[in-house]
Amino acid sequence: MHNWRVADFHCDALSKMLMNPSHSFENASQLDVNLERMREGNIGLQAFAIYLPEVLGRGKFEHVMGQLDIYRKRVEITKERTEGTHTLLWREQLTQIGQTDRPWGLLTLEGVDGLEGNLFYLELCYQMGVRIVGLTWNYANWAADGVLEKRGAGLTEKGRELVQLCNQIGMLLDVSHLTEKGFWELADLSERPFIASHSNSYAICPHVRNLKDDQIRAIIAREGRIGLTFVPWFVKQEGEVCIEDLLPHIERICSLGGEHHLMMGSDFDGIATYIHSLEHTGQYPKLINTLLKHYDESIVRGWMWGNAMSYLGENLPEKNLKMEHGKS
Repeated sequence: MHNWRVADFHCDALSKMLMNPSHSFENASQLDVNLERMREGNIGLQAFAIYLPEVLGRGKFEHVMGQLDIYRKRVEITKERTEGTHTLLWREQLTQIGQTDRPWGLLTLEGVDGLEGNLFYLELCYQMGVRIVGLTWNYANWAADGVLEKRGAGLTEKGRELVQLCNQIGMLLDVSHLTEKGFWELADLSERPFIASHSNSYAICPHVRNLKDDQIRAIIAREGRIGLTFVPWFVKQEGEVCIEDLLPHIERICSLGGEHHLMMGSDFDGIATYIHSLEHTGQYPKLINTLLKHYDESIVRGWMWGNAMSYLGENLPEKNLKMEHGKS
């Protein structure tokens, strides 16, 4: 059983812990991503999304702060707590990831509803450690339309300002959940390579959350990354889904030139049904073993770790170049 280091660019453990405060990050079986399972799956880097569940009603900044607080108090290593994750903020830290056996966390924002249209709140999120922002979840907000919004509009004027501010301060952008129109508008505006943190190939499984071939090509051309996701209905339209059903998505993305642009974006803790034998983050070794039956070791290592690390190495902000901002 191979136990290589894995980088996973999307999970919803924080929102699950927000809704169920009794869930312990150390070992709660209700969490697909917990510390015990991260060790089991040898997760070197886990992106933790700040997602505001619909039951909260209209997104507020206090909801964003609530999940940041959960991360600080219950997930991150502190002086008082020696078990948990280190937090990745700066490019310079990437060399440290290889020198510790403790996992690292990367904070992301899934939908900007909770910023309440206030761009200063974006800067506060950056100062508090958020490094990747997706403009929408599935529906419209003040910045853009999500994929389930029937009108399929793109970015609002305020959304365009948001993208420009992200470019300015070093916040990376995520197009998973964005409409096609919004995708292309963001692609034109973004000065940095962007990611689709948890999306598969639309040509293989025509779900609205998956990427069309021209979108995949655009991400590749800009040296962005695509996180292969384990949401069963993004993998196959019907029937039980097994690990092998991910292979056609991998093949399609690679056929478009994406061998070095593919990474992982499980969406664990955001789903209630699972790919068979891939039910939590501790089962990544099963995925690795399946992939090694079909692909060279160096390619699989890239998908699990190398491609994500090279993206961050090129695009995370540098601490010593930290900009003085606030004049947006």
